[in-house]
Amino acid sequence: MQDGQASVTALGAAGHRAAHQVLERGFVFADPLALRILGQDADDAIALAKERPERRPLRLFIAMRSRFAEDSARRAIEKGVRQILVPGAGLDTFAYRLERTQDMRVFELDHPATQTEKRRRLTEAQIAEPAHVSYVAHDFESGSMTAALKAAGLDPDRGAFVLWLGVTPYLTEEAVFATLGELASWPGGTEVVFDYANPPEAVDEPNARNFHREMAERVAASGEPFRCYFDSAALHARARELGFSDIEDLDRAALVARYLPDLPVAPRPGPGGHVVRMATA
Repeated sequence: MQDGQASVTALGAAGHRAAHQVLERGFVFADPLALRILGQDADDAIALAKERPERRPLRLFIAMRSRFAEDSARRAIEKGVRQILVPGAGLDTFAYRLERTQDMRVFELDHPATQTEKRRRLTEAQIAEPAHVSYVAHDFESGSMTAALKAAGLDPDRGAFVLWLGVTPYLTEEAVFATLGELASWPGGTEVVFDYANPPEAVDEPNARNFHREMAERVAASGEPFRCYFDSAALHARARELGFSDIEDLDRAALVARYLPDLPVAPRPGPGGHVVRMATA
């Protein structure tokens, strides 16, 4: 990400969410604010999706990861969690669709330029900023996030749920594990959902490898290159060392089986994109 510039990949992910509302009618993931927050950019996102049907698997993956994360978050809220953390929030709208609940707090962490752009779009779309939302500036590659969150009102002694989507591929491995280590250290307990990718050389399917190569070239050209991949077994082992004892990991095939069981050609299980939920004891 370039200094002083809002995240280009955050805008791209928002475009996929918006296109899903139109092209698949939000079948997997319904977000009534996805089009509004993009404004006129939504038309471009939908036109691009129509022009490039090969982007549909990525669009559906983004829809499925959002569905999985938000379903998990709502279950946590039903169990009494009142602190929600959205690192790298981008143009995500979860906080603005939450039912009003007593003592609810949502902390959105992101680069200041991206936060400024988001709030501009919220104003233009006439989407109110709820009192339960706090905007916290943070760079995951430099320094602890806990101090910034505590200054904004987060209490590590209470439970927290973390939606961390579309971020880890753009960080170093050290930054990812540093963040997970912080989350695991909070006394009140933490549950986190994030997505990650296996190393591209582990992917057997040629079309999937080629699509990933093209996407990697595109995001690198935008100034936000992919920086880390994870072997699933090694990631789980490291997470357990940090203190996460409950791990649920879904690859693309598992996501499709759960959310798109009638898809004519289902993907095979194997390396690629994953969404994982981890919780401390």
